[in-house]
Formats: sequence, structure tokens, C-alpha cells
Amino acid sequence: MIAAASDWRARDLAVLWHPCTQMREHPDALPLFPVAHGEGAWLVGFDGRRVLDGVSSWWTNLHGHAEPRIAEAIGRQARTLEQVILAGFSHAPAVELAERLLACAPQQAGRQPLAKVFYADNGSSGVEVALKMAFHWFHNRGDTRRTRFVTLANSYHGETLGALSVGDIPLYRRVYAPLLLDVLFAPSPDAFGSRDEAAAIACAERAADALQALLDAHPGEVCAMIVEPLVQCAGGMRMHHPAYLRRVRELCDLHGVFLIADEIAVGFGRTGTLFACEQAGIQPDLLCLSKGLTGGFLPLCAVLATQAIFDGFLDDSRERAFLHSHSYSGNPLACAAALASLDILHADDVIARNHRTAARMAALAAPFAQHPQVAEVRQTGMIVAIELHPETGSDEDGHAVEIAGRRGLRLYRKALELGVLLRPLGDVLYWMPPYCIDDAQLDMLAGATATALEEASPCA
Repeated sequence: MIAAASDWRARDLAVLWHPCTQMREHPDALPLFPVAHGEGAWLVGFDGRRVLDGVSSWWTNLHGHAEPRIAEAIGRQARTLEQVILAGFSHAPAVELAERLLACAPQQAGRQPLAKVFYADNGSSGVEVALKMAFHWFHNRGDTRRTRFVTLANSYHGETLGALSVGDIPLYRRVYAPLLLDVLFAPSPDAFGSRDEAAAIACAERAADALQALLDAHPGEVCAMIVEPLVQCAGGMRMHHPAYLRRVRELCDLHGVFLIADEIAVGFGRTGTLFACEQAGIQPDLLCLSKGLTGGFLPLCAVLATQAIFDGFLDDSRERAFLHSHSYSGNPLACAAALASLDILHADDVIARNHRTAARMAALAAPFAQHPQVAEVRQTGMIVAIELHPETGSDEDGHAVEIAGRRGLRLYRKALELGVLLRPLGDVLYWMPPYCIDDAQLDMLAGATATALEEASPCA
């Protein structure tokens, strides 16, 4: 089996170009772990090694790897219909999933509920759909000045060009800047360093005041604002108070701007409620869902829109229709997986179980706040972030400078040696495990984090 693992590594590196990876780091600086199969919270290698998936495989896996109920649902669907064009045709899983999503979507008193579902292939594609819908809706009304989007500093919404335009992570954005849309950046409401809820609310209010000034300075120019509710995930798991979302909703209404909620990473119970928007009591005009939508089994995105947005495209002219399309839109297998995942969320009372798990995660993470290298420990639901003080070294003139990236790689390697998958975001270690994780596995996660901090943090 060890030889088989080595063989798979060699075969992989001969043909694959991995995502979000400097390939020169393979195979020495960045170890490659070929996975033979998954079991719940575990990834099992060809050599028999078991690795605890502490990051839900890029935040997609909800109920555990190879969850039999989802696997069986996909198998049943595959024996009936695997794929069909969704233009001019329909099928039961796409209709049933749309009905289920609309029934459980965030609602706000006094607002018309989200009423229509548009399917895309993945999160970035879904963000593209929402951006295009918002712009095109105003264009159909003859309001051609509304061509700009507002997004938050430190945000991330994907890596296709439109999605990248409304992101603010320099590592991803800088090279492609000449190709991107001209967007407006509002200050992030993140509550880093806040001592208590009152301080977090104050951060939210200051950021909302700045957003108000930004919108006031660009009257009639903005078609939509996009926001990651409660947690800016790829931006280092920075978290904000729900009070900000309430102000955003009010300001968008005041300025006639659509609100796009990107719940791709935070939806389906990750923040403690089914959707993060619920904690602010607000409803967006467009809601983007992906990642955990299928329980982590298959790629799928759903963009939920209001009836008013849908109606804005009804016309005798095809040019006024929303002609965006994906070959695999509403794929029956992916829709069947999503329906099974929703069934599990209900049948297993997953949200209530997550509250208990989150409390255990909080207790295990609390001691890290006293670690000399830790700047802050923060948590929203099933997401725990442990932010480290920036690592410093010296430049050629002996001046102190921050060192980016090295420590994260060392922490990743050390945790992997200990049988835990952690993938730091710069100076931020985080836990975002599958919901099936048990107490013993949580203890292992915390133990590996502690050891990695002690053994891997000092500058090499």
C-alpha cells in the first residue's frame, strides 16, 4: 500500500496542475496526500493513513465523507436521469430542490419572499449570475447609469473575472487587476480586537456609516452590493456583528440598490442558523448558495431571486431575457444530492447538534487566546479562527519585516504529520470541520493545533 501511495503521487505530479498551489512546492515543501476513500470526518490515504478533515474539504462537506444517504440518493437518480438540458426541459429534482430552497430561505417581515431559483455550476459562477442579473435588471428599465457594484474590503467571492472584481484579496486579485470591473470598496465591519459585543456593534456601526457616505457620494451609479454575511471566510475568517447587515439592508433600500448575500461558504448551518442572514433578520434580493448545498458531493450553485427581479426580464424581446447558461445547470444528480442533504439537516436535527458541537469547539479553542503567538480567538457557529501575530524577520539591511506564507506552510505540514488537515489562511488557523465530527476527533483537532503552534511557529 505504501508503494501504491508513492506511485499515485508520481502519477499525479506528472499530469495534474493543482488549484491554489505554487506547483514548485510539490513534492518537497508541500506534501501531496493521495486519498483512497473518505469515512465521515476522515480522509484515508492509499497507505492507510487517516487524516482528520478539519476544513471540510474547502468548506463543502457538511455531513461527512461518503455519507451513505446522499450516495444512495445519487445512485437512485443516476439510474433514472443523469443529465438533461434545462432550457425548454425540466425534471423533478430541479423543481423539488427549488421548492425546498425557497421554502427555507431567509425571510423578512414586510418584504416579498425570494421566489425564483436559477442554477449554476459552482460558487463563482453563481456570483457571476447575481452580478449580471442586478446590472441587467436596471438596464432593462433604461437605467443605464447603474453600472457599479459595492463590495467590502477584505472580501472574497470567487475567481472568475466578475467574482474576482468584487473581491479584495491581493494575492488573487493583483495580477488580473487590468481585466477587472471598477467597483467601489466599503470598509469591512470586521470586529477584530473587539473586547465584547458592544465593541463589535460599534465596529459594525462605523462601517455602516462609511457605507452610507460611499453610497451618498455615488447617487444613481450602484446596481448592487455584495456581502458575505457574518464571516469573511477567505479573508482570514474575519467576523462581524449582525447589526451591520441590518444597516446594509436599510441603506440598500434607501438608495435603490440590490443586496446580494453570498452565503456560499456560510449557508446550511455553518454559522449556527440555517442561513447567516437569519441572525440579522434580513432578506437579500439575491442569495447565492453553493459548497454545502449538495453536502459536499457534487458541484452546484443556486441563486435565489425575488419575483420583482424575475419580472424585470419578462418581455417579448430576447435581448431583455436573462440568457446566461451553463451546460450542467440544475444537474439531476447534483439536485438529488442537495435534496438528500436537506433531508439529513432536518431528520438529524443538525442545527441543534451543531450548537452543542460549537460549544465544545469554543471550550477547546479558549486556551489558545493565552498563547504568546496568538492575537485573537474568535468564533461564529461551527467556524473557529485562531489568528496569530504577524511573523517577522529581517531584510538585507537588518530592518524588521513581516514574513508572509512561510509559517502557514509549516503549520500545515506539522498538522498533517499529526493526522489533521488544517489549511491556514495566512496568519489565521481555523477549524471548519464536517458536522459529524465527534468529541474525540475534536480533541485530536485541538491537540494537533496546539502541537503545530509549539513546534512549527518559530521562524525557520
